Order: sequence, then structure tokens, then C-alpha cells
Amino acid sequence: MYFQHSSDIWDDFLELVPGVLSAGGIHPDVDVESRIASWQQVAEERLADATESTLPEIQAWRRTFAKMGLKPTQYRCASESLLRRFRKEGSLPRLHPLIDLCNALSIAFAIPIAVLDTSKVTDWIEVRHASGEESYLTFAGETEHPAPHEVIFADGAGRAHARRWTNRQSGYSAVQNSTASVLIVAEAMHESAADDIQRLVATIGEEVSSIWSATPAGTVLTRSDPRFVF
Repeated sequence: MYFQHSSDIWDDFLELVPGVLSAGGIHPDVDVESRIASWQQVAEERLADATESTLPEIQAWRRTFAKMGLKPTQYRCASESLLRRFRKEGSLPRLHPLIDLCNALSIAFAIPIAVLDTSKVTDWIEVRHASGEESYLTFAGETEHPAPHEVIFADGAGRAHARRWTNRQSGYSAVQNSTASVLIVAEAMHESAADDIQRLVATIGEEVSSIWSATPAGTVLTRSDPRFVF
């Protein structure tokens, strides 16, 4: 299998910096609370004198959503939604140790992170414009069809594993207790994205390796080297 962005996405969003990792040996029987607390403290410090909407990472995604024709305050990237909830409630819900850890890293770095169960992916994942015929399964179990030209995570079976790019993942490939292998994707658009994504990919790799005794493979993609095989 592989992950990539279409040439149209690279053409339209020159500032894009994606980082990807794959890992096996994932299971729910681990304790990540101390790691979550550590990364949430980083987020707390960032929010002490600012709101999430003022962070450069979030502002860049707001510009991207506006460029896609979406109202940024109606459709937020995943990291902004998490930061907003964390600022208001002081915590995030617990779903699965890996998701909980990645959510904590997402608010610490203010960068959206997608985690997909690779057993639910057919052939490949490509971030591309939708044709309008793809199927998207909500967490409530309802089927939707992304609008033509909407940016989605599409696979070889015509499934959309994310809608509006970094706005909302699909319930179909969401990590569950039975999940054993995952694809993790982090994407940024801000000025220091190249350095921050490199650091985030390394950090995720270190955390996964330490907690699950796994050996994740990861890289930062570029327009000239856009494909990650996993």
C-alpha cells in the first residue's frame, strides 16, 4: 500500500508539508497517561496567552480552508477543534491509547494528525479532490458522499477516509481495540512547517517505539518525493 497527495493538491497548496508514519504491533493494553499529561502541559503553555485561532499553525489551516471555499469558523481542522475543546474543558475524551496520545501531540504542536487502521484501507490512500461518487462512513454509521472537488483521503475502493481534508475522519477506518497496524499522517501549512513536521514525525516515532515496542517507519514527503510505501 502507499500514501500520497495528488499532483493537483501539490499544485494548489505549495506550502504543504506532510509527514507520515506506519506502525504495527498496536494494542490498547498500555498506559499513556503520563505522556498525555506532558504534551497537554505544552498545549496549556501555548494557550496561556493566546487562543487557538491566533496560533500560526491554525491560521495557516484557516487560510487553506478558505481557499477551498469553506468557512473556517464552521469547518475547523482537527487540531483547532481539539485545542478549542481542550481550552474550554481542560481535557480531551479518552478513546484509545494511540488516539489519545496523538490527540495530545496534535494540541501540543497545533498540527492535525490523522490515524487510520490500515486493515480498513484498500490498496492506497491519496489526498485528492473527490469525484462525488466516493462513500464516507460517519461515526454514527451513516453514509455520506463528499461533494465533487472536496479534498478527501480516498482509497482504491472508492472510500473517503477523511472529509474536507483535515476536518473529519471516517468511522470506517477509525482505530479500535482490535486495530494492530496504523498509518499516521500529520500535515502543516505554516511558515516553519518543514521543521515542525520533521520534529513531530520524529516525536511520534519515538513515542510509539517506546510505548508499544514497535519499529515505526516514517518520513516527510515533498513534491519531488510524494509517495510513502507501507
